Amino acid sequence: MNETNRADMLAVLERQRTAFTAARPEALSVRHDRLERCATLLKEHGEAFAKAMSADFGHRSHEQSMLTDIMPSVSIVRYSQKRMKHWSRPEKRHVNFPLNLLGARAEVRYEPKGVIGIVAPWNFPVGLTMAPLAQAFAAGNRAMLKPSEFTERTSELMQELFPRYFAEEEVAVVTGGPETGQAFCGLPFDHLLFTGATPIGRHVLHAAADHLVPVTLELGGKSPTIFGRSADIQRSAERVALGKMMNAGQICLAPDYLMVPEELEDRAIAAVAAGVSSMYPTLLANDDYTSVINRRHRDRLVGLVEDAREKGAEAIVVNPGGEDFAGTNGNKMPLTILRNVNDDMRVMQEEIFGPVLPVKTYRAIDEVIDYVNAHDRPLGLYYFGQDKAEAEKVLTRTISGGVTVNDVIFHVSADDLPFGGIGPSGMGSYHGVEGFRTFSHARAVYRQPKVDLAKLAGLRPPYGAATQRTLKMQLK
Repeated sequence: MNETNRADMLAVLERQRTAFTAARPEALSVRHDRLERCATLLKEHGEAFAKAMSADFGHRSHEQSMLTDIMPSVSIVRYSQKRMKHWSRPEKRHVNFPLNLLGARAEVRYEPKGVIGIVAPWNFPVGLTMAPLAQAFAAGNRAMLKPSEFTERTSELMQELFPRYFAEEEVAVVTGGPETGQAFCGLPFDHLLFTGATPIGRHVLHAAADHLVPVTLELGGKSPTIFGRSADIQRSAERVALGKMMNAGQICLAPDYLMVPEELEDRAIAAVAAGVSSMYPTLLANDDYTSVINRRHRDRLVGLVEDAREKGAEAIVVNPGGEDFAGTNGNKMPLTILRNVNDDMRVMQEEIFGPVLPVKTYRAIDEVIDYVNAHDRPLGLYYFGQDKAEAEKVLTRTISGGVTVNDVIFHVSADDLPFGGIGPSGMGSYHGVEGFRTFSHARAVYRQPKVDLAKLAGLRPPYGAATQRTLKMQLK
C-alpha cells in the first residue's frame, strides 16, 4: 500500500481549502452534483468493491457487501439530496422584547465548515466512508478520506476510482498504515470524523487537539441485548442470531452480550443456536458467511473464549455442519455462546467484535438496568418484549447511543435518525439533519434596526433614568 507523507497530505488540504474559499458561495446544485457522482460511482463499481472487500477479508459474503455497504451508501446519498435544501434554509430566531418590536431580526445560517477529514474502519470500509462523505458534501464541504490499511484492496480501489469522478480539490483519498493515519488525524482540518475502536479514538482526539479541530468519534463498546419475560424467545433469538452473525459479528453495533431471565436461559441459548443453524447450515464453504478479517483478530477472539473457559464459563460452539475449523488455513469462526460469565473475564471487559456471545441471567429487570448503568455507556441497546411499561423503564433509566426495540442494529438503518455514541462509545453523531449540522457551522446573524437602541434603552453612558427603567423591566 502506498504511504502518503504529511507534507503531501497538507498540500492537498491547502488546495482543497483554497478551492473551497474561492468557490463561495456555491449553489446547492453543486452539492447535488457531487452527491450524484457519489451515487454513480457506487452503482457503476459496487460489484468491484464487493470483490475487493471479499479479497480483503479472506472471504466476505457478496450479497452482504451489497446490502451493508453499497445499498445503504446510495440510500443516504439520495436521502441527503432530497433534504439538503430544507436543511440549508436559514432559521429565524427570537429577539428579546422590545428589540423585536423595533425591527431587530435574528437568524442562524448553516454554512459549510471547509475541509472534512474522514477516517474509515475496515469492517464496513465502503459504507462507513460514503455515509459521512455524503453528508459532508450535502453540507457544502470538501473532504479527505483515510480508509483502513486492513482492507488494502478496497482502499486502493477507492484511490483509483475517486479521481475518475472528482477533482482532488473536491475529495482526495489518502492510503497508508498507522503512521499515515496518525499524521492524517493531526492535520488542521475544519472537522474530523473517526470511526473505529475506543482506544484509538482517544489518540485521535489528542492528535486533533493541537489544532483545535472539532471531532466526531464513532466508536464501539459492549451493546447489551435484553430479553424481557414478555419476549417471543424464538423470534427474538432469530433476530439476535442475524445481528450477531452478520459480518461475522464484526459490527460496532453487534449485540455484544445477552441478558435473559434465569428461567429462560436454556430456551434462549437453544433458540439462538437454532437461528444460526437455519441461516448457516455450514460455515467453511458457505458463501453467505463472512470470515474474520485476519489471523490476529481471530487469535484475539479465540483468546477471549479460552480466558472465559479458564475462569469457569461454559462454551457452546454452534457448528451445525460439524466442520473442522482447526484444520483450515482460513479465519472463519463458528459462533461460541458463553454461559456462566462474570466480569473478571476479558470477554465481559472488551468489545468482542466477532462471533462470540456471552449470556448473563437476571431475576428482576432492575438488575439489568443496574448492570448496564454500572458500565460504560454503550453505542447500542436492544430490548425484546411486549411489556411496554418495562420497555419504557429500560429506556428511561439507561443511557446509550441508540436503541432498537424488538430487534438489533436497525436504528442505524433509519437515515433520519442520528447515529452516534455517548461517552466511551462516541462523541457527536451523523445521519439525519444532525449529520448535516455536524458538518456545518451554525452562524448567528443579528440585524440591528435604524433606531438607536443603545440610547433608547440606556445602554450607553452616562447611565440614567432610561438605564434604570431597562434594568427594572428586565429584572422582574
